[in-house]
Amino acid sequence: MTFFEITQEDRELIKIALDCLEKNFDDGVYNHTVGAALRTKGGKVYSGVNCDGIHGSCAEYIVMGAAISAGEREFDTIVAVHEKAPNGLVAPCGNCRQMLLEYCPDIKVILNDDSDNMIKVGIKDLLPFAWKRVVV
Repeated sequence: MTFFEITQEDRELIKIALDCLEKNFDDGVYNHTVGAALRTKGGKVYSGVNCDGIHGSCAEYIVMGAAISAGEREFDTIVAVHEKAPNGLVAPCGNCRQMLLEYCPDIKVILNDDSDNMIKVGIKDLLPFAWKRVVV
């Protein structure tokens, strides 16, 4: 597994995700309880929250959709947060890992290791032996 340095830009990305969550937190009907922030290779940042429901969507999907809708195609780093998680960080779920690997196989993810230390790793390290699209 390759570890990348946590930079000041990464800390700012985490703050943006936490700020977005704080502004939109709703533990009621809509359950906006996870925020995410995504930095493009060009340095632009997008943020969003999950939309939970019968067919909800994770915050990572929301922020990726916003960036793609704005014309972005090259991504650097993503982070997901929850107000009660250690360091505020949560790891992407399996669906999000697969989506990130398909859309941006070189993206880096900020999360906690098993000892709740903040780390940054490549998405490929989080999903070994991933499903790959077969072109027929």
